[in-house]
Amino acid sequence: MTTNQLLLAIAAGVIAAVVFASATTGPMLLRFVLFFLTPLSLYLAGLGIGPMAAAIATTVATLTILLLTNPMAALVFAVSAGAPAAMTTRLALLGRKTGDDHPDTAVEWFPIGRIVLAAAMFGGIFAALALVVMGGDVDALTKAMRTLVETFVKTEMPQIPGSTPLTEAQIDEISKRALGLLPTTLAALSMITTLLNLWLAGRITLASGRLVRPWPDFSQLRLPASATFALLAAMAAAFLDGFPGLLAGGFAGALTIAFALVGTCRRAFTDARVRVAQFYTDGPLRVAGAVHARHRPSSRSRRACRDDLRLSGRRRTATARRSRLNTQS
Repeated sequence: MTTNQLLLAIAAGVIAAVVFASATTGPMLLRFVLFFLTPLSLYLAGLGIGPMAAAIATTVATLTILLLTNPMAALVFAVSAGAPAAMTTRLALLGRKTGDDHPDTAVEWFPIGRIVLAAAMFGGIFAALALVVMGGDVDALTKAMRTLVETFVKTEMPQIPGSTPLTEAQIDEISKRALGLLPTTLAALSMITTLLNLWLAGRITLASGRLVRPWPDFSQLRLPASATFALLAAMAAAFLDGFPGLLAGGFAGALTIAFALVGTCRRAFTDARVRVAQFYTDGPLRVAGAVHARHRPSSRSRRACRDDLRLSGRRRTATARRSRLNTQS
């Protein structure tokens, strides 16, 4: 790694730390956008420079957040943004030579489906870490969730037009339902953040010409067979009572989103390829048909032409008869 690449990796880590710190202040919409785009610079460093640059940027960002805030915030960043960025960019650039002379098949790249599975695993780990940090047992999590709901009701709801105050019973009910959805929501947000930033960084590096691997065909996206058994095991464990059920719920939610993403990509990109093929095959035929129909005379015009031909033929016949009669006389 050259000196310029090292400086770029350090700058990417500082940018990620600053964006992460900025995501805790400001309007809700701005915080939401910054939360999703926090690790983008890490992915750009990983795909544009290399996996080592992503690891250096992650380390710099984690240390910067540790110095600026507290150890817990640094740990949350490392698990939710840093580690997924370093790992997924390394997997995306992982390939092996096949011995084929053709440039498209000379290197076998790491399958995209396994990268999606890795993002799902990181999402489940982040959800588990968040649950441990928030309490570690159901009672502590319930109290923490109720505190969050009360804070939202007192600070955010008055700013919503037409909102009505909630009773204590309603706050308790919302807290219980939110606790059941919390692991799945946290895992889903972490997974979507990872894949969104990986996709954005891939498009940017592809446009700049620095992406090493070719752009993948998402219509061929598929998960390994082990993902099915992992989803079934996580869904079965999610029915357990207490804290283990909540932990399994995070992994079950992330894996469910992974399978939904595979189905969506295969359907959307396959249909897009079919539509493009139909455009290039049916398009010229439709244009030719439209031009032919535009210049082809109508049925009325064709009948008029036939009548004119018959009339001209009759006139020629009558003219020929008169000429013969004049000759005979």
